[in-house]
Amino acid sequence: MTPATGTAAPRSAWLLGPALVAGVAYLDPGNVATNMSAGARFGYLLVWVVVLGNAMAWLIQYLSAKLGVVTDRSLAETIGARIRSPWARRAYWAQAELVAMATDVAEVIGGAVALWLLFDVPLLAGGLITGAVSMALLAIQSRRGARPFETVIIGLMAIIAVGFTVGVFVGPPDGPSVLAGLVPRFEGADSVLLAASILGATVMPHAIYAHSALARDRFARDDLGGTPRPARIRRLLRATRWDVTIALAIAGTVNLAILLLGAANLPGVPGTDSLEGAHAALADSLGPAIATLFAVGLLASGLASTSVGAYAGSEIMQGLLHVRIPLLARRGITLVPALGILAIGYDPTTALILSQVVLSFGIPFALVPLVVITAQRRTLGGHRNRWWTTGLGALFSAFLIALNGVLLWLTFTP
Repeated sequence: MTPATGTAAPRSAWLLGPALVAGVAYLDPGNVATNMSAGARFGYLLVWVVVLGNAMAWLIQYLSAKLGVVTDRSLAETIGARIRSPWARRAYWAQAELVAMATDVAEVIGGAVALWLLFDVPLLAGGLITGAVSMALLAIQSRRGARPFETVIIGLMAIIAVGFTVGVFVGPPDGPSVLAGLVPRFEGADSVLLAASILGATVMPHAIYAHSALARDRFARDDLGGTPRPARIRRLLRATRWDVTIALAIAGTVNLAILLLGAANLPGVPGTDSLEGAHAALADSLGPAIATLFAVGLLASGLASTSVGAYAGSEIMQGLLHVRIPLLARRGITLVPALGILAIGYDPTTALILSQVVLSFGIPFALVPLVVITAQRRTLGGHRNRWWTTGLGALFSAFLIALNGVLLWLTFTP
């Protein structure tokens, strides 16, 4: 093996990471609640929705990362530079900020519920603990840089994967039924609502904003040993495709495992539309050990996803308003809504559902600009989207926007 060959693999592996961090957004408590409920209520019916959502997420996250790699700018920065009116920029920031805060509500509540399930910690105290740990994780990002932060988040992702998939091996699904679930179909309005919820919890605006910033932060100052810029970008884009593929393979597998866990072991069991109900049902069906692993996975999910969400919110503010508040101070401010909900005793499951509804409003404002900007030669030059990539991006965007519209209509229609 030549010295060059001997160093190629470590360097290539070193380029992986941003997508794995962004991919945590696909494993947040909102995903857990919707996938578990879908499996328990409709069995294997909506397997195809999880697979489709993961396929769409691959393209969307790759486009976001490509923007950061090629331009050294995030999506929020690019949009902010193109909106001339200060008032229009503020309005755009307000909707993006609302989406980021709604995401944080779901994630902090998920962490608080997990601490209650594991240690009987009161929900408000659990929310404070979740917020404190997320601030510690963000301090790593602020003081040590992108790579150590990635390492911690990837470690939490590994815990999430174990916590949510072990139960599938203890209570395995029926193979032919899983294959039958790949055929697209619905069974009534409730299944449409759950399908829209699954997709709404899968492709989330803050993950799109975050991924472009994560790619920028990781690679903006890295010259790959003096490699010329065109070759450097080509290499980074190749690594990014692998990064996104690995991240979404993990996230998609875990999300599918959660749905299959509910379908195989909790069919028709009442109460599985809440995290605490799903935990109790798993304890009754598969034993306390599996239920405990589920709660541990939920805790890791809340801690990791809320840290990435806070990072995304900080980037949104900097890119659109050109205002940078210290990340830890901003983390403290955005904790207030989630802690307020927990303090007044509002139902955690209802808060999770409403947070997903708020996310639905933000989808068009992140997806449409992403597809348009990455298709432009003036922005990405020779790395702009090919016509079929733009076509798929537009199709996926229209489909997700339409489904989120259905979600809103079904949620607010008696």
